[in-house]
Parts: sequence; C-alpha cells; structure tokens
Amino acid sequence: MAALLAFASSMVWGIGDFYGGVLSRRRDAIAVVVAMQTFGLITVLLWSLATNAWEIGPFMWSGLAAGISGSLGLMAFYRALAIGTMGIVSPIAALGVVVPLMYGLTRGEQPSTLQWLAIAIAILGVLAASGPELSGGASPRPLILASIAAAMFGVALAFMAAGASNSGGSPTMTVLTMRVVQVAIGSVLWVRWRGFGGLTMRDLPLAALTGVFDVGANLLYSVAAALGPVTIVAVLGSFPPVATALLGRILLHERLKPIQYAGIGLALLGAAGINAG
Repeated sequence: MAALLAFASSMVWGIGDFYGGVLSRRRDAIAVVVAMQTFGLITVLLWSLATNAWEIGPFMWSGLAAGISGSLGLMAFYRALAIGTMGIVSPIAALGVVVPLMYGLTRGEQPSTLQWLAIAIAILGVLAASGPELSGGASPRPLILASIAAAMFGVALAFMAAGASNSGGSPTMTVLTMRVVQVAIGSVLWVRWRGFGGLTMRDLPLAALTGVFDVGANLLYSVAAALGPVTIVAVLGSFPPVATALLGRILLHERLKPIQYAGIGLALLGAAGINAG
C-alpha cells in the first residue's frame, strides 16, 4: 500500500506541476506558487477538520522545517529556471531524492538487492525523463541554484517523512504546518512586491486546481511514509517529471526527446522492481 500511495503522489505532483507550469508561462512564477500554496492551505485545512485530524504534537516541528526548506527550494528552483536551461536545472533538482533516501538508511532500513537495483534504475529514469541537456556549456550560477533546490527539496521530503512516521506523528498536521509556513513566507514576499505578479481572477481556478493537486500529493506522500520504508517511498515519490512530461506530450503536443521516452520506461521499470522486491 505504501508503494502504491507513493507512486500515486508522484503522479498527482506531476499533474500539479504541469498545470502550475502552464500558468507560470503567463504569470510571474513565484506569484503562481504563492497562490497555489494558499489554495493548498485551504484544502488541507478543510481536510483536517473533516477528518477530525486536528492535533498538536512535536511532529509539527518537522512540518515547520519542511515548510522552510520547501520554500527555499522553490525560490532557488524558479530562479534557476529563469536564468538557466530547464534541461540542465530540472535533472539536478530531481537529485534531491538522495536526501530522504539517506535519511531512510540512517533509520536502519535495508532494501533488498533487487530493490537497490530497481532504485538505481528508477532514479536514472527520473533524471532522463526530466529532459537533460547533454550538450553545450552552462554558467555556474543556475547550477549552484539548482543544487540548492535539490538539497532543500530533499530536506523537505525527509522532514515530511519524519513528521508522518515518527511516534505520534500525524501526516495531515505535518502537511498543514508545512503549508502554513509556506503561505506565511509567500505573504511576506507579496507585501514586499505590493502586487500579485499579474494574476487575475480568471487565473484563480487554475491556481486552485494546482494547489489542490500539490497538497493532495503532499498528503499521499506523508501517509505513504507513515506506512512504509522511506527509502522506497522517497524514490517512488520522485516521479513527478514522468507525469509532467507525459502530460506535456498529450495535452500540449510537446515533442519529447528519445532520452525522455527511455527515462519514462526506466522509471516505470524501476517502480515495478521496487514493488516486486
């Protein structure tokens, strides 16, 4: 069940990233992130009330840390995309999966030999599905920012897993705390800008859809981390580039590189191997 939920979180994350990317082509990317997170906060707040999941505990510190690191990761990631090549930035950012993977190992988790092989294949597939740029040079600044984003995304995933899986942890409240922190940080940025990045009322439905998918993926990932080993959940939760690439091909008729098709196949093969192991 944990593997299935983690894989589902990837697909939902990928859908949210796709629609967020569509909106970011028309509006300021950071403003889109802030609006999306606000709708996500409303969603998880309603969910916590509907499921009577409201509680206070030390696990909320994990949500706080996840919120700060996640926000830093997003700011570094979008800045790297703004000044760098997406085909270089995205694969580097995807390497953040290594952080929660190492966190799981420090907890004493021991994947089987088959699962280790499948994990390697899956990570290779995710990197390839991101559409890596294999030729041409790159300036160091976007590479540094992408590396920071990878580290911060990985830290956020590790803290989400910690908050959900530690004794007395609550997946819902961990995600809620994380979202409150992110919206607070985003609100400070909005006050500083004194504007909404070009967002209009007509953009709100798409921003809301993106926010619902994003926070839904957060919840699925956190529940998966509470049920299963983080080493497996983290890898299966790192597949958003696969879903985003497929949606871009299907809905926007974007051409995928041969390496992306190969990456999608490898990622799915790795997922099957992890589950089989």
